[in-house]
Amino acid sequence: MAKYWLLGLLLIGNSLFAAAPRVITLSPHLTELAFAAGITPVAVSAYSDFPAQAQQLEQVANWQGINVERILQLKPDVVLAWRGGNPQRQIDQLQRLGIKVEWIDPQTIDQMIDALAALKPWSPQPQQAAAAAQALRQQEDDLRQQYQQRTPIPLFLQFGQQPLFTASRNTLQNEVITLCGGKNIFADSRVSWPQVSREQVLARHPQAIVIGGDRAQAANIVKFWQPQLAVPVIAINDDWLSRPGPRILLAAKQLCADLHPAKNSTKKD
Repeated sequence: MAKYWLLGLLLIGNSLFAAAPRVITLSPHLTELAFAAGITPVAVSAYSDFPAQAQQLEQVANWQGINVERILQLKPDVVLAWRGGNPQRQIDQLQRLGIKVEWIDPQTIDQMIDALAALKPWSPQPQQAAAAAQALRQQEDDLRQQYQQRTPIPLFLQFGQQPLFTASRNTLQNEVITLCGGKNIFADSRVSWPQVSREQVLARHPQAIVIGGDRAQAANIVKFWQPQLAVPVIAINDDWLSRPGPRILLAAKQLCADLHPAKNSTKKD
């Protein structure tokens, strides 16, 4: 009798293990969202480097496209795709071959959090997906209550130097700025990622510059604008700022703290 009881437990255990959905992610931010939801993908895209465990997973996509043949061999239950980086033609091919594809293209912080919560059906730990989404929403609400009532500070969000690019209001990065009580000086641009000139930036008188990078890059930006523009340069981890995933809230927290040091110093005291 004990033998049959043990066999039953083993069968149940194997069934539960096999039931875990097989998920493939086709961009780094989708990999981050999957892990935040309690999902360990069976394969990921290139540059999926967070969390560290993601670096050990097989890669089936890069800037050149996706490996359709390998994805079919892995037999995923769902492929998470990104319209901003994955070729429509190859995704259509996967769908014609019977692969379920979920497009995830968050344009706002709320959409990113909703996308995380929506991964519950594909997670072996759905409660983790719900809890992670709720934690991010609380962080967003806390920042909004703390900083959005302040007088907006004009900011220039800078990408590159030659040429200069920035972001308009229709971007997640612009939302980070407004969440922290900043005012994007190019929010009114008709395109999401406008190329701008040095003269255009100077004419709009930013009081700070925000970049994705480190202190060394910030020092180079300071030199680039001297002597016409002498304002603080706030350097934020590029992956935090550029990827529409959970760590965008880390970018917001750092920007808020660096943009309002006096407020945070007073709070600590």
